[in-house]
Amino acid sequence: MSGRDPDRRRALLDAADRVITEDGPEVSMAAIAAAAGVTKPVLYRHFGDKSGLYQALADRHVRTVICRLRPWLAAPGMDPRDRARAAISVYLDLISANFNLYRFLFHRAGAEDTAIRSRMTSLVRGLGEELGAVLAAEGAAADPVRAQVLGHAFVGMVQTTGDWWLEHPEVDRTQVVEGLVDVIAAAVSGARAPNAAGKG
Repeated sequence: MSGRDPDRRRALLDAADRVITEDGPEVSMAAIAAAAGVTKPVLYRHFGDKSGLYQALADRHVRTVICRLRPWLAAPGMDPRDRARAAISVYLDLISANFNLYRFLFHRAGAEDTAIRSRMTSLVRGLGEELGAVLAAEGAAADPVRAQVLGHAFVGMVQTTGDWWLEHPEVDRTQVVEGLVDVIAAAVSGARAPNAAGKG
């Protein structure tokens, strides 16, 4: 169906990205439609409704973040501190380079729409589960449950700290990264399974 043409949807999302980046997270749906050269009804027809547009933007950008983080989370034989530092740096770089899009998705869209809030929560939770599985496989926690607790805790901690940092640009990025790395390293050290205590 022409209303769901993938190339047209991609072009509309590109236009939404541009206007949100330029005008900020409070940009109107009318402004997004105008930037795409269509009316609001036409814009919504391609995504079902406003919630569908929000979800398409969330999938595009949150999945990009996850895809960029995933290689660092699963990097074999990497020192835990170096891995944490690399993953946190990638995340902070991505959200700071896309500040308005991040605020649009995690604050405005999530506040306006319970479906998109659930979707965002599900995507973030999935990353926590992935990290928990990595920690369990490497013996970085005493048992799989503890590994999942740590995985979710680390993801949540980095996300909320990154959110705070965006509101405090005067804080040095390196200080934020190293503070998070210290907390993660200390938690992993305290939770490491006995037979892995001597590793990396």
